[in-house]
Amino acid sequence: MAQGLILWPAKTHEDMSMNEKDMLDLSACEAVEAMSSGRFSALAYAEALLARCAERSDLNAFITLDPQAVRAAAQAADARRAVGETLGALHGLPIPVKDSINTADLPTTAGTAALREFRPVADATVVIRLREAGAIILGKTNLHELSFGWTSSNMAYGPVRNPWDVSRIPGGSSGGTAAAVAAGMAPLGVAEDTQGSVRVPAALCGIVGFRPTTGRYPNDGCAPITSLFDQIGPHARQVADIALFDAVMTGDREPLVVPALDGLRLGIAREYYFAGLDPAVATVVEDVLHRLAAAGVEIIEADVAGLSELIELITMPVQAHDVVPSLTNWLKQSGADLSFDELLAGVSTDVRAVFELIALPGAAHAISEDAYLAARDIHLPVLRSLMAGWFSEHKIDAMLFPATMAAAVPICASDTVRIGDENVTFRTVVGRNISPGSTAGLPGLVLPAGLADGLPVAIELDGPACTDRKLLGIGLAIEATLGALPLGRVRVPVSKSERVPRLA
Repeated sequence: MAQGLILWPAKTHEDMSMNEKDMLDLSACEAVEAMSSGRFSALAYAEALLARCAERSDLNAFITLDPQAVRAAAQAADARRAVGETLGALHGLPIPVKDSINTADLPTTAGTAALREFRPVADATVVIRLREAGAIILGKTNLHELSFGWTSSNMAYGPVRNPWDVSRIPGGSSGGTAAAVAAGMAPLGVAEDTQGSVRVPAALCGIVGFRPTTGRYPNDGCAPITSLFDQIGPHARQVADIALFDAVMTGDREPLVVPALDGLRLGIAREYYFAGLDPAVATVVEDVLHRLAAAGVEIIEADVAGLSELIELITMPVQAHDVVPSLTNWLKQSGADLSFDELLAGVSTDVRAVFELIALPGAAHAISEDAYLAARDIHLPVLRSLMAGWFSEHKIDAMLFPATMAAAVPICASDTVRIGDENVTFRTVVGRNISPGSTAGLPGLVLPAGLADGLPVAIELDGPACTDRKLLGIGLAIEATLGALPLGRVRVPVSKSERVPRLA
């Protein structure tokens, strides 16, 4: 098996057969049904996706991709069908997996140099369930180093590029998975979300992203930040594929209940989520609200008192306190032959600077044990109660808000984003709106809402804890009204000289 991204002569769209082009547009549900019924083979489908991976290698979506292993797994899937074996719910489906999630047969780098050759002793449970359902691991996707950021501008393996405009970020930390799905390299992928790492890339790349209620899917074998917030979740281009992933992870195969939009109650907390939006983003989201209201949705305006203060007291303090011991335990449990200090020695300067500022012992802004315990044992229960009470008091089926305050920024952008006459910190632009849901452990579904200046804009729907299947049903209903964006299209070409060198 080869490590690193392997390149072979790329096919253009004009060179591809009609069958291959059609395959790229299929949803995961459609592809699995076609392979299971024999309309085309798993090998033919794998070849179509691999060709697309080669064609869009400029996105730098993968750290490890082994075409021969993918082909062998596809041939094995075809052989199982040929002898009449019972086929899994993901039969023959190649799925890209974020390279922070353990795979025993492929390296798991967590996007950092010290783990370039690391092979975990076992698959993460989420990977085991994918394989048991008949899926093929397409490869390991690029990410923000150690999942500690929102850009996916990885200094060790090169930046991931947004399929809509390769000069811009795809979001992070799961940028590689989002870019791969948005560009048609696969219809379904695996990401992970501690504070927006599924939802921000989904929003900026124009796809669907789902962060379930914390703990709904197994999180073992994933390079962690904090067990209080970490949650594996999927990327896809359709909500039905998210529901398929959810069924495989949970065993819940009951059909989703898709509600009528007429009478659906969606909550809007403008004071927190709608303040200071980029005007182009605001226009898209307001248009969504008008369209939903015209379809009979009841828009309930109700702010959430004290939300900003609670997030400030909980979200970053918990992550800063937990990340070092969590990574230390993950290295040991995964069979890595190095310590956290040895890992840190190879971490890129940008991410290392954050660790040195807030997370390492003696850091200038290290979180005291008293502040951490207050965040975990006092403020977090208050936040969870506050959000549950908000949904209940106003009889709200789901909260709706803009996923991010602005669309994707350039890869080399500064730490501030110009919105109107204000310079807003990048952290606020991408992190403000997604933070309450993941901090409180709520299920969150990102849906494409439209384009602003040619770049994707998204809404997020959050539901009460443990209402995941209901939220997905709501997502199906709203998706039918809003529609989906096409596969990501390049607006600004990247020259050969700008491309990141590939691993041999």
